[in-house]
Amino acid sequence: MSSLTERLERVLEREAPSWGIRPVPPDRRRLSGVDLGVLWGDLSVGLLVMVTGALLVPALGLPKALLAIVVGSAIGCLPLALVGLAGEREGVPSMVLFRPVLGLRGSFLPSALNLLQLVGWTAVEFWAMGQVANVASKRVFGLDASHFWLAFVAVVCTLLAVGGPILVVRRWLERFGIYLLIGSALWITARVLASADLGEIWRSPAKGGLPFWLAVDLVIVMPISWLPLVADYNRFARPGAGGFAGTYWGYLAGNVWFYALGALLVLAAGAGADVFGIGTAIAASAGGAVVLIALLVGESDNAFADIYSAAVSTQNVLPDLPQRALTTTVGAVGFMLALAFSMERYELFLLLIGSVFVPLAAIFMADYFMLHRGRYGEGALFSPTGVNVRSLLPWAIGFLLYHWCAPTGPQGWIDAMRTLFHDWLHLPFPLLDSRLGASIPSFAAAFVLSLVILRRTWQPGGPTRTRPEASAGGPRPAG
Repeated sequence: MSSLTERLERVLEREAPSWGIRPVPPDRRRLSGVDLGVLWGDLSVGLLVMVTGALLVPALGLPKALLAIVVGSAIGCLPLALVGLAGEREGVPSMVLFRPVLGLRGSFLPSALNLLQLVGWTAVEFWAMGQVANVASKRVFGLDASHFWLAFVAVVCTLLAVGGPILVVRRWLERFGIYLLIGSALWITARVLASADLGEIWRSPAKGGLPFWLAVDLVIVMPISWLPLVADYNRFARPGAGGFAGTYWGYLAGNVWFYALGALLVLAAGAGADVFGIGTAIAASAGGAVVLIALLVGESDNAFADIYSAAVSTQNVLPDLPQRALTTTVGAVGFMLALAFSMERYELFLLLIGSVFVPLAAIFMADYFMLHRGRYGEGALFSPTGVNVRSLLPWAIGFLLYHWCAPTGPQGWIDAMRTLFHDWLHLPFPLLDSRLGASIPSFAAAFVLSLVILRRTWQPGGPTRTRPEASAGGPRPAG
């Protein structure tokens, strides 16, 4: 872990400020596949992953829940690792990767949507950490003050983001927070397995109410939510370092572990399928408030990343805005949203993320890996202008198909979707009994449509090669 920390510090301190969004040359890429495996394993674990795993049971029962977790993780980590591989090859952030297929101004749309999801994740992280801190506070001090702890964690995480990833996070969270998080998770897992009757839990019948493939969608969305950020880190991987394998297996291992742990806490410890229930179950069955505090410290890493990356995504569109002002604003907005957040909105939030980024991943992979044979080159990345309207059609179709299969969002939006599909198109709505859920149909439709529509705009001479000057010479100006 210390090796990864030192490598990231060198990359972010020396290279990222100089190179901005321009391709990082091969001699500046120093992260190994193991480094990326540790990094994405770290980002895949956390309290909210356990909470999402708790949503799967007892509706499915443990055997089907575990199957949904494995299947969803295997599917969701694939586009995550593939976009990371593209970032490793091209040496640019995720938002720049979308320029050839969406156009320069077209890439502003996923940047804005990424900002929205990161602000949403900031609110969810604040809310979850505030709930856990309050559970620990009641057990240790007898103090029930959830709004105080919500404000406390919001201020702390925002200050971390203002301080930046080097001075604060890389010197504290990545050196100590990961060990506290993994150590506490191992302790919780051991205590739950030791105290539970696994045979009885395994045989307990499912109560129903959650289709299997919709449960898979809830698992897929976690790695998909990191897709707009994955190339930001993987662009610093050494050529041929095995970044795809490191990203895929690192995230998959953590995702499966914490989803399953959340399901076990519900079935074995009687936890409720929310942050309060999970926190109370951990405190009661796995050693009390000390374990909760360790989880809280580890969770702050994800909250910091949400705030900091939201500011960076904004600068991708408006580079002149000061970063510290942006991080403070994101933290304040996240705090206000967290005050109004409830667990009932969490599942809808997850599925909304999936409806946006699943078809976007399909469009990118069709264009990059199929039409351009896995290579854009600097010319294709930095020459596009305007908006490629053709690429918006498969994105819109994939988005609408996702909501046809699993309608989510505010009631007004659901009513509009009902009118579109049921009254205008005469299609059944909702289609929650679909055998394939929402992610697979949405991805497949966007992928196939992209191959058909975008093929007309692709130059048949083959993939655009990197120009010689792209990998030679001194550092380029930032941006």
